[in-house]
Amino acid sequence: MPRRLAEPAFHLDRSAARPLTTQLSDALREAMSGGTLAPGERLPSSRALAAQLVVSRTVVTEAYQQLYAEGWLEGRHGSGTFVAQDSSPPSPSRPSADGRGAREHTISGDDGGHGAPSATASPAVRTTAPRPSREQARSQGMIDLRPGAPWVRDHDRAAWRRAWRHAAEQPLDEDPDPRGLPRLRALLADHLRRTRAVRIGPENVMVTRGTGNGLDLVGAALLGAGTRAGVEEPGYQKAHTILAARGARVLPCPVDHDGILTEHLPDDLTLVHTTPAHQYPLGGRLPVPRRERLLAWARRNAAMIVEDDYDAEFRYDVAPLPALYGLGPDRVILLGTLSKTLSPDLGIGWIVAEPPLLERLAAVRHDLSDRTSVPVQAATALLLERGDLDRHLRRMRLEYARRRGLLIDLLTTRPVGDTAGLHVLLPLPADAVAPVVAEAAERGVLMDDTSRASHGAPTVHGLVLGYGSAHRADLRRACAVLNEAVARHTGHTA
Repeated sequence: MPRRLAEPAFHLDRSAARPLTTQLSDALREAMSGGTLAPGERLPSSRALAAQLVVSRTVVTEAYQQLYAEGWLEGRHGSGTFVAQDSSPPSPSRPSADGRGAREHTISGDDGGHGAPSATASPAVRTTAPRPSREQARSQGMIDLRPGAPWVRDHDRAAWRRAWRHAAEQPLDEDPDPRGLPRLRALLADHLRRTRAVRIGPENVMVTRGTGNGLDLVGAALLGAGTRAGVEEPGYQKAHTILAARGARVLPCPVDHDGILTEHLPDDLTLVHTTPAHQYPLGGRLPVPRRERLLAWARRNAAMIVEDDYDAEFRYDVAPLPALYGLGPDRVILLGTLSKTLSPDLGIGWIVAEPPLLERLAAVRHDLSDRTSVPVQAATALLLERGDLDRHLRRMRLEYARRRGLLIDLLTTRPVGDTAGLHVLLPLPADAVAPVVAEAAERGVLMDDTSRASHGAPTVHGLVLGYGSAHRADLRRACAVLNEAVARHTGHTA
């Protein structure tokens, strides 16, 4: 039986301060979360809904685009716009104990994929062959497309010098606050309210040396022998290393093209590490309905969610999605960093948590004699205070969008996970990955493949291409090399 064409009646207040697009997206979101619009139900075309509401078609298309990005809507070629099948509210029932269904939902490669990892998965950390450092690659004239590095050669040098002169003039502190400089914490709270839509004050912020340092402090405070922690599979392998070093038994948790599969999370985890804004390395964004189910799981099991917000500032289809922390501050710890925005050398990141937990983290940090450089904090504070960081972020968002566009235009195989961040995934048949990587390296192009983000045998096969640190001219040359290598080892015409 065909689904009916929904004709929701919404009242838009033209005299209100909120934009009409925001009013419409909020109304549609409320209707879907409340069940008024059911999963699979078809929405009116943008033209039809605009006529019904007597608004510009742009108002409707922008509202639809935002809801597409959040995962509430899905499009079907030639059929229109539908409420996503994954838009149902969180179920109060407990997840299946036997893990059935993981095989159908986990992204798989050409080998048919694997089901949910066993709860007795080995905590051993996957080892990889040594590779040249980025400096060695540059000195050898290689094009480095390995992910994780931003562009660091185009900052405002005058602003940079001004920030460090300011830092040098600040008095030294013999016993700095483990939470960080009060001024910087207040500025970061304001920055995150504006960029990540989280309502916090300085009492919610601890200044760290980056996301790795933040995760280690969380592990020191919450984990130990006999605890269990979850990481995404495939995912950020350093998270596995850090949590295992804090005594936890670390379990790989399967993901699909949208992110972590909440229905397969074990009930006995103390915490789970996840990258909901831009899943590493597949590039998906966790839809809002699934975020709500993740929070329901955490509350049901008294577990914590560690939200790694490693490159959420860079989004190319709509505005960055609000942080998961904003939906559930009682169960979420937000980790962020300036390593992708400015430079890894700066060594500034943050933990956002509720004040009682932050005080616990501060006590642990004091006991460990762990601290963030006060001069570095002072320099960062001035960059934020004068708006230099915001201006740099706007410039780099435009530049990264150009580089992303180049990859999409020039690669003959369409990458995925390209709507945000500084890397994309190029899917390939399992048997083509290693030969393509080897041939590209011989021709001067370095890249990662998904095996480096997998705890065991990869369930997803392809190349993880970082475009943050390469010139656009180098990207053009790298795409030509990749197209030829992929054609040679897959039998497709370049």
